[in-house]
Parts: sequence; structure tokens; C-alpha cells
Amino acid sequence: MHAPDGDRLAALAALLADPTRAQMCLALLDGRAWTAGELARHTGVGASTASDHLSRLVGGGLLAQERQGRHRYVRLADTRAAHLVETLAAQAGPAPAGERPRSLRTASADRALARARTCYDHLAGRLGCAVTEAMTHRGLLRQDTGFALTDAGLAWFAEQRIPLPRTGRRPLVRACLDFTERRPHLAGAAGAALCRHALERKWCVPAGTGRALKVTDHGEHLWREALGIDAAALR
Repeated sequence: MHAPDGDRLAALAALLADPTRAQMCLALLDGRAWTAGELARHTGVGASTASDHLSRLVGGGLLAQERQGRHRYVRLADTRAAHLVETLAAQAGPAPAGERPRSLRTASADRALARARTCYDHLAGRLGCAVTEAMTHRGLLRQDTGFALTDAGLAWFAEQRIPLPRTGRRPLVRACLDFTERRPHLAGAAGAALCRHALERKWCVPAGTGRALKVTDHGEHLWREALGIDAAALR
């Protein structure tokens, strides 16, 4: 294994040093593949400018791309890239106190993201952190020596009929620093499985076209039953 190289690290950091590229990567935390045109409209830049930015992000290894017909789709390259973007967003912190949101719509969207959202393929925001804290309090998850599911935690996933992968390079559980809550939420293969289960069973549903989620009436009862979470506070 080669020692870390300062030039490569600086090149990686430079990819996210541009606000437009950073905003593109934040948008792609929803786990979907976006077209270049969609990202251009989202960031408010022209098509050729967006294409240049995306080429740099793909070349730097943060994004992966594929073409279908005349459309070019891009997504975050892998879970490591998603973790890097979310962690850097958490380190950047919230907007300075007193800074007014750009619009009422932006303020509403920010509040929705803070309540509940997806972070690539797992739950984040107050919901994601509440799930993580509830699992820890109930002895399903350990955080004292790094994130790890206990035997009771493995049994809980089985009781909820949430299948967990037994092979693969991805960690079963991993801490991901939440950029709005500034505390960890559950990531890794188990976090992805729980998020997928919650969406499939309508414990929560997408709130619009972004990555914000909302807890359903049905889900409010099930979150309380499964983990003792007062999901009404997340409405």
C-alpha cells in the first residue's frame, strides 16, 4: 500500500472547492442518478459549464457516469464518496446565525431535510439520529468501541424481517456524521437495509422530489412499536 500523497489529496479537495461542484455532489446524496441537464438546472449554470464540472468530478473519482441514448447520467461513485461528502458537509456546519434563507421555499426545504432525509442510501436528519439513539439505548447497537450490532441487534433485524448481507466489502454498520444534527447516524449495509425496509413498508415516504422524507401516519405507529421513537415530533 502506498503512503498518502499530498498532491492527490489536494487534487481531491480541489474538486469540492468549487460551490457548483459541491452543490452537485450534495444533490447526488439522494442516491439517484441525475442527468447533466438536471444538475445544470439545479445549480443554475449552463449546460456546457455543468458538463465541464461533471467531467472533473468523474475524472477525479467522486462520480461515476453512464450513457443511455443521448442522455448522460451521473451518480456518486460509491458509498465512500457519499460518506466523504456528508462528512465534509457536517464539518462545514450550518449557515451563520442571523443569515436569512434565500426564500421561504428554501427555508421550508431546509426544515424538511433537517427532520428526515436519505443520506445516499440510509436514514439521516433527526429521524436517522433518533433511530441510532434508540437502537443504542435498547442495546441493539454499540457505539463505545465504534459502531457494531450486538447479538440483540442482529435478532432485531431478523424479527423485523430485514435481511442483512453476510458477505461483501461494505461494513455491516458504520457511523456517518449527520450534517444537520452534528451527531452520528447509522450507515453501512445495515443502515441501507433499514432505510430500504422503511421506504418499502411506507414507514416514511419521499417528501417531494429531493431527498427529504416524511413519516406517515402508519409509520408513526410502527417507529414507536419497533424502537420506541416518538415520530410525531418529526412531522
